[in-house]
Amino acid sequence: MTRVLVVEDDPSVAELVALYLRNAEFDVEHASTGAAARDALVKQRPSLVVLDLGLPDADGLALFRELRERSDIPVLALTARADEAKKLEGLEAGLDDYITKPFNPREVVARVRAVLRRASGASVSRALTVGNVALDTARYEVTVAGAPVTLRQKEFELLAYLLARPGIALTRDKLLEDVWGFAFPGETRTVDVHVKQLRDKLDGASARIETVWGVGYKLVAPEEPASAAR
Repeated sequence: MTRVLVVEDDPSVAELVALYLRNAEFDVEHASTGAAARDALVKQRPSLVVLDLGLPDADGLALFRELRERSDIPVLALTARADEAKKLEGLEAGLDDYITKPFNPREVVARVRAVLRRASGASVSRALTVGNVALDTARYEVTVAGAPVTLRQKEFELLAYLLARPGIALTRDKLLEDVWGFAFPGETRTVDVHVKQLRDKLDGASARIETVWGVGYKLVAPEEPASAAR
């Protein structure tokens, strides 16, 4: 059974989420504090973490960043409805998905399955090359003209998505839904932030991420003339 660690200090919320996940045939572990979560991550080695960002003894976002420094384990965040800034900050830091409280527990199960499917698909070996930009999903490597480039997880996933669709104009909503795995209508700043980060890190690349004004972005191959300025 796939193991899920639920990090949630509210017993009623934790019990509800655990109940639905167990009914969906997940093996569920629970931690109510940041300290317990750190211990469970080492001892239980879960395949996914459901993380409340409002823990009593730790900042959930700081805990996520700490985890991300050591592992690429998928993380689904639980956030308060009013905490929009923290959601965006988390997405930009590489959260795989989030759900706003109050929520339907069936949606938690659906989101957990979706995140795990994406994580499983990302592990399949695939090499993508456009111009002098090369990406290998199995080795988790990116090079520009043969020189290695270090990317964060979501930057890597966004670049892989764009490299697989050169010349295709993609809306911000489409990128957010397919790369981050959920729709967030009207708030796509996280896509713009990640595109800027990619542009900065891919300095010297012959393929470039072009802004399609009024639409979104597309990856332009070297032989394709650019039609809009960065």
